[in-house]
Amino acid sequence: MPKEYDLVIVGGGISGASLLYTVATFTDIERVALIEKEDEIAAVNSHHTNNSQTLHFGDIETNYTLDKAEKVKEGAEMVAGYLEAKDPDREMHSKRSKMVLAVGDEEVDKLESRQYDEGFGELFPKLEAIGRDEIEAIEPKVVEGRDPSKDLMALQTPDGYVVDYGELAKAFVDQVREHANVDVYTGTKVKRVNETDDEYLIETDDEGWFGADTTVVAAGSHSLQIAKKMGYGEDLSLLPVAGSFFIANEGLLNGKVYTLQMKKLPFAAVHGDAEVHDKNVTRFGPTAKVVPALERGELSTVADFFDVFQLNLDSLLSYGNIMADRILLPFVLENLVYDLPVVGRKSFLPHVQKVVPTVEEGDISRAKGFGGVRPQIVNTSTKSLDMGEAKITGEDIIFNITPSPGASTCLKNAMRDTKQVIEFLDEEHEFDEDGFRRATIDNFPREVDREKAAADD
Repeated sequence: MPKEYDLVIVGGGISGASLLYTVATFTDIERVALIEKEDEIAAVNSHHTNNSQTLHFGDIETNYTLDKAEKVKEGAEMVAGYLEAKDPDREMHSKRSKMVLAVGDEEVDKLESRQYDEGFGELFPKLEAIGRDEIEAIEPKVVEGRDPSKDLMALQTPDGYVVDYGELAKAFVDQVREHANVDVYTGTKVKRVNETDDEYLIETDDEGWFGADTTVVAAGSHSLQIAKKMGYGEDLSLLPVAGSFFIANEGLLNGKVYTLQMKKLPFAAVHGDAEVHDKNVTRFGPTAKVVPALERGELSTVADFFDVFQLNLDSLLSYGNIMADRILLPFVLENLVYDLPVVGRKSFLPHVQKVVPTVEEGDISRAKGFGGVRPQIVNTSTKSLDMGEAKITGEDIIFNITPSPGASTCLKNAMRDTKQVIEFLDEEHEFDEDGFRRATIDNFPREVDREKAAADD
């Protein structure tokens, strides 16, 4: 007989963990299970070595539109508010300055337009335009050795949350693991999900069968793989991109420094930032390399990728159309070079020097064991990339495929999915949204505490 639940969540990364926390804490749903294939919660993309550790608000991400920034901002404030309330000792996060840097007249004009004409200054009241002297006071190494004749400007904010999303996911799960209505299964791989007239039957390798009135699949790239096997998402595919970093084993930066991003690219611009748990280690990156796998370093996921890709004409034409783009193709080819021994470091050095001009080739090295795979959504109907997250909603089932900024909006997504799950359950349960907001976004600091921000830096 299957183990019976009202809700089964597949995937124990930051998305699945935040949904488990939200449902178990703020609803009266009686039977909830989370199933994770790895032995630990958040062992894949949510692990702190496998992502940029950034809490994206949309303030310094210059490839965000104002509309996207407004949506991401609320989600980020929920995460930040939770951390402010639950992590006063900074075991899961650090709070530092962050800025986006403009070098030269053209970039300065773009950044000024963003701040004053496009409305970002109004949306983010703490975001300030600062000049060379103020930049130097916050980030001395950003100014040191730079050509004094070049115009320099930054948009800076104290809301630079650097997050260990793996530890955050574990905290979400640990907070509810002992609840009588919650079961957590790790080291349990889902083999298939079958839809019946009455429920979903989920077959696993070690724990047998689970029965669920509703199911949420929050397994990153594998969500689309499971969806396709069930007949969903036929017009979607994935472009898996492996992100990597270079590191300098000295504290070059106090916080996070972004460079301007290309609006057409879904990948983050090169930035530098101090590690979440060790300010003496500075990361630069990410690089972005297209790979035929759903997880970095896991050969078994090559076959999983082809499950999603499906080698059909629409997929091939979509990839061809995307890779023929005059902006994307040079970017992809350039990033392939960064993985080459010796040549890669030399080629990447100018990007690092745009952030910290005095860095030399011997100061940086490839960060071994750092970087994960981020799936970019491919729409095979339009033959184009779909920027951001993807969600497929079926009959009593949700599939979440969450590239950046999925971690930043994990609690907002969890709130939305919780409401959908209750609707699936014929609205027989209640969601305490006021309590949810009191535990999360209501704790986000609206005013700038200058003394505290300086101490955090």
